[in-house]
Amino acid sequence: MARNDFVVTLWHRVALMKGIAHDGCQHEDAARHTLNLRIPAAARHLIDRAAESSGKMRTDFILEAARRAAEEALLDRALLVVGPEAYDQFLKRLDRPASPNERLQRTMRSKVPWKHA
Repeated sequence: MARNDFVVTLWHRVALMKGIAHDGCQHEDAARHTLNLRIPAAARHLIDRAAESSGKMRTDFILEAARRAAEEALLDRALLVVGPEAYDQFLKRLDRPASPNERLQRTMRSKVPWKHA
């Protein structure tokens, strides 16, 4: 049960990132809509510099940044609803100590990059 819920939630996250609607279809808007913004000159100058440095037009740059921010805001609030049994299993897995394996041991032996001692 928990695995299926995870898969469904993961699909919704991927679908959201790819612009797929809740009905499972990817809708391509042939018509574009207008969005007017009033921004300070300094903000516009900053956006223009960033758009130019990334080789994009201002509209494309703003649209991409706004869409990314919207997706992140929605994904950060993703809700996973599971039954009591699945939740108990989840908590047990969290409480279980990590199994020592080669990768974990190598990570634990490595020096952290922020300490230069």
